[in-house]
Amino acid sequence: MPRTREHDGVVFRRKESRIWWIRYRDRNGTRRRESTFTADWDEAQKRLRERLQSRDDNVLEVVKKGESLSFGQWADHFLENYSKPPMRAEKTHEINLRAAKHFKNAFATSSLVDVTADHVELYLRRRLRERVLVKCSTGFREKGILQPATVHQEFRVLRRMLNVAVRKRLLSANPCSGVEFPVRVKGLFRPHYVSWSEQKRIEQHGQPHLRNIVRIITETGLRVYKELMSMKKDQVDLLNAVVWIPESKTPNGVAEVPLTPIAVEAFRDQLALAGQGEYLFPSDLNPTGHQVELKTVWSKTLRRAKVPYFRIYDLRSTYATRLSAGGVADEWVTQLLRQGDSQVFKKYSQMKLQMKREALEKINRQANEMRLDSGTAMIQ
Repeated sequence: MPRTREHDGVVFRRKESRIWWIRYRDRNGTRRRESTFTADWDEAQKRLRERLQSRDDNVLEVVKKGESLSFGQWADHFLENYSKPPMRAEKTHEINLRAAKHFKNAFATSSLVDVTADHVELYLRRRLRERVLVKCSTGFREKGILQPATVHQEFRVLRRMLNVAVRKRLLSANPCSGVEFPVRVKGLFRPHYVSWSEQKRIEQHGQPHLRNIVRIITETGLRVYKELMSMKKDQVDLLNAVVWIPESKTPNGVAEVPLTPIAVEAFRDQLALAGQGEYLFPSDLNPTGHQVELKTVWSKTLRRAKVPYFRIYDLRSTYATRLSAGGVADEWVTQLLRQGDSQVFKKYSQMKLQMKREALEKINRQANEMRLDSGTAMIQ
């Protein structure tokens, strides 16, 4: 019979040393001994309690791995392996690079596990007080205060960066989950719904290729830059009315996408415009061989059509909203969007006031009082 242990762990000093050490046993019963790197007995006791708690929560190895890795090292690893194409779009990688510069200034010397929710909140509050710096010939010029939406985008990048660390068992939990963004961000995640009349005006004032883009996205829900702009002609099968998406933002995005008659006609028009190259939206000005940016032509088209500016990506949410308004079940809309998380559906689909009024017209004011064909009343 094994001998009962009197202590779960101990704090001790080595001879001729002021630094406290701790000794404890892991879940397998193996004795562990390590330095606390402090001469403060209370701090050493705190470290021992943290180790014992991590052991009891079965995350001891995760914590020890995270302690050996600095935040700066993890940021570099994330940018190299989880941010570049084909894992993420080139534009997403550029956003991650910009955000990582600010993260490194704040957390580079800290170990990964030492970044807490309080540290993240302090970082966000400091960023919200900073001004925009614009590079010029004489150095940098200060402009207005950073917009909350810009800082919130950095927060989302940090959250994803640490989510990957959790999946790789370098962190036991993401500190961003305990962070409340300091200010309210107006209009965040509220996509614009494009009415049919607005779409017709945009198509009327847009260039032929942009007209095809609008029709394709609102009829298929394709992601504009990651999936549509880089599409090759051999991915389009007009005979069977489908397009094949080999690379996407998520694993669920890799799939065959069915086409409506309007989408088929738009693809046919674009194939005629594209010429002899391999890409559906070719560009001689870009080394990739296809178009990668629509911001200028999109904003000019909206201005000519007298439509208030909204992101071209909102055409995808319009597709989801129209499916919902047509009576398609939420589960099917999620599959047609090729999303893995059904909660994301709420971000894309939205019910406009007119749609709600149309739904109210379907109210059955005699519910549970309808008579059966036999003439008897329904049992209540």
